[in-house]
Amino acid sequence: MDGEHNTGVQPISHAQAFETLAGSNVSMVLADPNLDDVPIVYVNRAFERVTGYAAAMAIGRNCRFLQGPDTDPDDVKRLREAIEAREDVTVDLLNYRADGTEFTNRLMMTPIFEKDGKIRFFLGIQKPLSQLEDMLSPNAVRHAMREVQHRVKNHLSMIVSMVRMQGRSAGDARSQFDTLARRIESLQVLYQELSNPERKRNMDTVSVGTYLARLAAATQSLDGRAGIKVNVNVDTGDILTNDASTLGLIVSEVLTNALQHAFIGRETGTMELRGQSLNEGHFRVIVSDDGIGFPEGAIWPGRAGTGGNIMNGLIGQLGGSADVTSGKAGTVVTLDFPGLIRRP
Repeated sequence: MDGEHNTGVQPISHAQAFETLAGSNVSMVLADPNLDDVPIVYVNRAFERVTGYAAAMAIGRNCRFLQGPDTDPDDVKRLREAIEAREDVTVDLLNYRADGTEFTNRLMMTPIFEKDGKIRFFLGIQKPLSQLEDMLSPNAVRHAMREVQHRVKNHLSMIVSMVRMQGRSAGDARSQFDTLARRIESLQVLYQELSNPERKRNMDTVSVGTYLARLAAATQSLDGRAGIKVNVNVDTGDILTNDASTLGLIVSEVLTNALQHAFIGRETGTMELRGQSLNEGHFRVIVSDDGIGFPEGAIWPGRAGTGGNIMNGLIGQLGGSADVTSGKAGTVVTLDFPGLIRRP
């Protein structure tokens, strides 16, 4: 027998295999990744029953024709990335039948390889979810959380706008409204970063580079003007979320102070926000400008007023220190925070 082992089991032919698939009660498709746009090359009868599309209407088209206006782009992205990586994936997609009705489709997609390791097909198994299954779907939970996040973000934006409007008519108390608005803005940016679907981290930490870049952009849009350019260059690194909220308040205050006072009487100017990750978790923030500099004898942050005391308190809360140099060439604020960056 030359090492062959006869089990008595006869292999089925390709035709028999496809006939078995065709008669299955489980909706199945085959797509060919070796053809342009990964078209469907086979569907079984269960697919036709589930979707309402005859095989002739589906073959030759990419599976995306089942998607519609309310299909979540993030779900589609997960599917696309898995196909590009040649990996298994299970995703619940909002799909549309031929008559336009919606259904949640649990799609399990897996690559099928040839003996030489080359990918031959993608096999997709589809399961339309019942109403209860749809409610318990991980996607439903994620979508509900996203809706909550969207509403919170909008509410924060509305609060900022209301505080600023109130501040315009507050007379001598306007600075207090401006300070409150900046605090809410920094928390709003932090919330946006925590809600970012691209995040790979848990909720305990935040990427300081991404966060400060977002914060600088938000501050410039609210307090800047067209002729003032703000450059941002911040090293990567993770910091605790609570520390990020404090750091955001400090950096927002420094940026706003420069945007409002450094370029009085000038239409143009340049600012730079740098963040440097140094040894042993030490993080340094440098905010520089080419503006008119502080008035002679001015000290920042001062200790006589409420604003200066708050800034000193925030910097001290992170165990940090501040150094300021100012002159006709502009101002440089250097903030040092030992141990702020978390080690992996």
